[in-house]
Amino acid sequence: MLEISPSRVARIAIQARELPDTENVIRNYISDLNTDEQASLVAVMWIGRETFEAEELDEAIATAKAEATAPTEDYLLGETMLADYLEAGLEALGYDVEDLEDDHLK
Repeated sequence: MLEISPSRVARIAIQARELPDTENVIRNYISDLNTDEQASLVAVMWIGRETFEAEELDEAIATAKAEATAPTEDYLLGETMLADYLEAGLEALGYDVEDLEDDHLK
């Protein structure tokens, strides 16, 4: 089960499109998430990157928790296609990315 709201993931994806201008904003936002939310965020990115399938969400979250060694914000901001991966992950999990992003752009 996803332990972060899809809306938060969409917000990070929107901001990731504006890198490097928004790097500090994203960095702080991610670091303020609790560990369960951070693990779910990494899992969504992995699903979007096709490291895991959507059906393997629980396994991806568990793996993210078990393998977390660096700050999550550093790890995610090292992904040059972060926004694309987050959007693809949300879509694979059945969320309407356009609706989620539209809510943040209003």
